[in-house]
Amino acid sequence: MIARLRHAYGRLRLGTRLALGLGALSLVVFAVVGTALTTYMRNYLSDQLDAQLGLAQVAQSKSIAEQGTLQGKKYYRWYYAVYDVSDGTPVLRRPEESTDLPQDIADVTAVARAQIAAGTEVLRTEHLTGQGEYRLRACEVEPGVVLVSGAPLDDIENTVRRLVTVQVVTFGLALLALVVFGRRTLRRGLKPLSDMAHTAHGIASHDLTESAARLPVRADGRDGGPEVAELRTAFNTMLDHIDDALAVRAEAEQRLRRFVADASHELRTPLMSVRGYADLFQYAAANAPGERDRHLARLRAEAARMGVLLDDLLLLARLDAAEVDAPLRPQDADLVELAEEAAAAFRAGHPERPLTLAPGPASVKLRLDPHRIRQVLDNLLTNAAVHTPAGTSVSLAVSVTSDAALVRVADAGPGIPAADRDRVFDRFYRVDKARSRDRGGSGLGLSVARGLVEAHGGSLGLEREEGLTVFTVGLPLRAAH
Repeated sequence: MIARLRHAYGRLRLGTRLALGLGALSLVVFAVVGTALTTYMRNYLSDQLDAQLGLAQVAQSKSIAEQGTLQGKKYYRWYYAVYDVSDGTPVLRRPEESTDLPQDIADVTAVARAQIAAGTEVLRTEHLTGQGEYRLRACEVEPGVVLVSGAPLDDIENTVRRLVTVQVVTFGLALLALVVFGRRTLRRGLKPLSDMAHTAHGIASHDLTESAARLPVRADGRDGGPEVAELRTAFNTMLDHIDDALAVRAEAEQRLRRFVADASHELRTPLMSVRGYADLFQYAAANAPGERDRHLARLRAEAARMGVLLDDLLLLARLDAAEVDAPLRPQDADLVELAEEAAAAFRAGHPERPLTLAPGPASVKLRLDPHRIRQVLDNLLTNAAVHTPAGTSVSLAVSVTSDAALVRVADAGPGIPAADRDRVFDRFYRVDKARSRDRGGSGLGLSVARGLVEAHGGSLGLEREEGLTVFTVGLPLRAAH
């Protein structure tokens, strides 16, 4: 039974449960207040009756002293008994009227004996046979004479009973009104929480498996107080984070599709070339040795081209998973020396392009992977040579700031359009939009360069300054991890 009640209570709405809890608490408060009020009223009426008994006996003692018996005004349903106690034993005097004594006077006589023993007035509540509860008071009206008066308690009990009835009805109506109106008030106060629950259900109805899935729903409203407002703000912030995560996921999926498509295209071209030359060997095996050598050279070139592309893809994958397979082998190296080596290699490979090595510090010692940093510099210089006309000047400069070492590679070529600057570091992205490698590479050089620089804890940026296209490599002066 208790388990059923708990189960039923657990299924109630929060507002109903709060209203019932408030009602239970109010019931306890009403019970305590009613009990205290009833007890106080009973004691107050009893004290009033005791005082009335005392005043009546004071007035009646004169009649007993003068007449020997009680005469004069008497209260309805009160009892009076006069005892002679000169010898220590109460002896009842004959009453003026037979109705002055109850049918059984044993309890009255017992009170008289108690007065004799105590020597002062005695108050007791006794149940008189056939009469009900009575308040008895015994006092000495003159030496050797004791008066015992008894007043019924019916009026007090009736008054207390009516008071209890009024309290029960009043408190019951108040409790009912408290539960009913309290439930409505609580439901109104909890409505913002219900709205947020409906919003959560609305989110559950959305298909978040789609790549373009978004969460347009938000918890609105201004009711509920500061606590609910704080909860609503946190709820909407959580939805914003989920929405941003969905957007990032959609963008990542789109980039992955584009990456797969571009990689497939880049690999398909050399593979088709290799297949074509292989067919030539199959169907033209008797060609002249010079022609076969040209075909073999083309096969080696396409294989080398495919190998470079695969190496770049493998390096990018290792950079993406640097915690698993770190591609860096850091050691102490001189950045200025690496720049000079890269400049010398560029001059040897591109004698038609003037390269200026700007003056700077004599030495910049850093903790880095010299092979990878040299690869970054070679990529940037090669990029300047490939995407600028012949004779375009190129400059290389090394400088040091308070917290980083900078390498600037600048060229005076036509520059990169503003619309393409934000995407030049994307994988397989080419400014000229050409799919051929006759001009430009695979579109991985700058992606590899940025990945290697960021793996060192640095940054690679692109700027346009006074007719110059400037790539800036920033490496922290502290050791790279």
